[in-house]
Amino acid sequence: MRVLVLTLGTRGDVQPFLPLTRELHRRGHQAVIAAPQRFAELAAAHAVPFFALDDGPLRVLDAGSAVGDVAEGGLRAKAALMRRLPEMFSQVLADCWQAASDGADVIVHNGQVIAGQHVAEKLGVPAVLALPLPMYVPTHEFPWPGQDFPDRLPRALNRATYAGMRAPALMFGRTVDRWREKLGLPRRRGRHDPTRRPDGGPAPVLHAISPAVLPRPADWPDTAQVTGYWFAEPTAPAAGDGLSDHARTLLDGPMPPVFVGFGSMAGRFPAETTRIVLDALDRAGLPGIVAGGWGGLQPFTSDRHAFVSGEVDHEAVFARCAVIVHHGGAGTTAAAARAGRPQVICPFVGDQPFWGRRMQHLGVAPAPVSLKSLEVRSLAVAVRQAADDAGMAETAERLGGRIRVDDGVTVAVDALEQVAAAGR
Repeated sequence: MRVLVLTLGTRGDVQPFLPLTRELHRRGHQAVIAAPQRFAELAAAHAVPFFALDDGPLRVLDAGSAVGDVAEGGLRAKAALMRRLPEMFSQVLADCWQAASDGADVIVHNGQVIAGQHVAEKLGVPAVLALPLPMYVPTHEFPWPGQDFPDRLPRALNRATYAGMRAPALMFGRTVDRWREKLGLPRRRGRHDPTRRPDGGPAPVLHAISPAVLPRPADWPDTAQVTGYWFAEPTAPAAGDGLSDHARTLLDGPMPPVFVGFGSMAGRFPAETTRIVLDALDRAGLPGIVAGGWGGLQPFTSDRHAFVSGEVDHEAVFARCAVIVHHGGAGTTAAAARAGRPQVICPFVGDQPFWGRRMQHLGVAPAPVSLKSLEVRSLAVAVRQAADDAGMAETAERLGGRIRVDDGVTVAVDALEQVAAAGR
């Protein structure tokens, strides 16, 4: 079986597909992951074949405070970004087709790359939508995670909120249609819906989420699965834990530190957010390891707290911390839940409020603390609550234990083998 994996996004959108690709190779299949070129080194560390896609819209994250400007800048800033994004995808789409030049029996894609089902249609092979969050398949059980909806909507309204997934078709439809014309593909109903096959039937959807965190909704079609998280094997090569000597000293000290990392999500004023974090840690009376991420938090000098630049090995660090404070990205939430430690989630945009509420519902985190309106007192109170609540710690450890026995990668590859066999 030849599998082409297409994914676009930040590290949390790429990393789960690396162990998936490794498992495909272990079973004797041919598999290549095509992802933004900035993740070539990450793919090499996992020893998987890699095809570099243009970074496309990720360049927005390179512009310092761009994410914060859009999230907090109102309709004008959002409209300006919407005008820029389609042109950023032109080279991404071309690269995706180039990645498929050797053919494939199955296309696995994360939706955000917006090319997956079209490449599969051109090749005449199945497309499998695969992603670490439940964004595409409507359900009555919870609202669409792409927007911060109220906690308790009527069940009928929950399902209606998934109309939000029509936005990519509206935003990128013309760009994709021009590209489809170059590939010789016709316009057809549902061509922009990755949950539908070209014949109109439901496409397979694999959700890389633990059923202990999000049980499979009863009203999902049989084609939608919850496989368990796709974590890298412990034996996968690594480039170190990413920690400074000061951070290792804190981890080995008498008081477990608090980990704080917001990725690229620090708003328009990352220096101010960093100051709030440090003051909150001081008020809570706990040492902290603060990860700069993708420009999200700023470097500092402190005897009590350690700053870490670059990538941090979550598996090596999280389980040794008292509390994990993060922005609520799907990948970071998964790693924190697996580590079995209490969390404090400071959501900013997208699906992050959804995961913040989900962790609170599971009893492993206090109420989310919005990153957009972060204050010293509210963050310090949340951190202290997570550190002191013995029941929360026990619940987090039980949840971590359930997640650690999942074998999501095996379940996912089993499903892909079935899809390929049915396609043949």
